[in-house]
Amino acid sequence: MKGYHSSVMIALLVGLTFSLPASAKLYKWVDKNGVTHYGETIPPEYADRDREELNKSGRTVKVIDVPTAEERKAQKEAEDKKRADEKAAIEKKRHDLTLTSTYSNSDEIDLARKRNLQQLNSRINSNSSQLKTANDNLLALQKESEGFTKANKPVPAALKDDLKDAQNRVDRLQANLDKSLAEKAVIEARFDKDKARYKELTGK
Repeated sequence: MKGYHSSVMIALLVGLTFSLPASAKLYKWVDKNGVTHYGETIPPEYADRDREELNKSGRTVKVIDVPTAEERKAQKEAEDKKRADEKAAIEKKRHDLTLTSTYSNSDEIDLARKRNLQQLNSRINSNSSQLKTANDNLLALQKESEGFTKANKPVPAALKDDLKDAQNRVDRLQANLDKSLAEKAVIEARFDKDKARYKELTGK
């Protein structure tokens, strides 16, 4: 039976190859059950199977290995990284051109840094001043509250509300100050990086 089956497959293959036009391609693939198939196109359900391309004589001219899901994922990640690297290289080149065309020397970068930080430093100073006043007010209210507690007297509801409002104000001002300081650190780091890169590019 096995020999008969092989003979039938060969006969079908021969008949199929001779019936193909000159430009047609013939493929051979094996399904998950180990059954060999031949055809001019690969059915969608076998798209993930390795296959062979045959010539009109039925001989293998090309072996096509279909990548696994893991291999396709790795290939996509490699392609994404390549595109990201290419984009980064373009951005770096553009940034370098901006640096060399904007500044005549590194001292001008320091001046630009100072101008960029001027308004932010004013805001930081204002936040710091307001925060000190708010902390002083909160401390005074806390001492007043402690006075009632030491005297074994209940803390008035109005004082509790004032304490809560004072604490909220301190928290809000502290958050604003922290945000401004973080923003300043980012700007300073950017200008430090620009200055170092400018010197690297121009030696000035």
